[in-house]
Amino acid sequence: MSVIVTDTGFGPDDWTLGFEGDGVLDLPSDTDPAALSAPEGTQMIRIDFPSFADGRGFTLARLLRLRGYTGRLRAKGHVISDQYAMARRSGFDEVEISDDLAARQPEADWQFRANWQQHDYQSRLRG
Repeated sequence: MSVIVTDTGFGPDDWTLGFEGDGVLDLPSDTDPAALSAPEGTQMIRIDFPSFADGRGFTLARLLRLRGYTGRLRAKGHVISDQYAMARRSGFDEVEISDDLAARQPEADWQFRANWQQHDYQSRLRG
């Protein structure tokens, strides 16, 4: 099973269309950024994080948003609570983690970083 993390905390996966088919695109972290695109009709893109030390998924998310993708964007895998704010800033709507990770890093650890819009260095520099 998995837990979905959003700014409001932990929740179940409410994606009801399934993960196979035309509406969903699963991307590995080693997707070539030059070839990155979302086919028309894509409703959700999940980007895999094979390790918390692999930050390529953040770049892919940012590029998708810069290229106009407005659908649901989910980080899946080994994202830790310390990376939640970065995930949101790079364009992810939510993070999908395992039940084991949710037990090791409880909801309070993630919600501590849910105010991601106010606590970044760029907003402090602009202020």
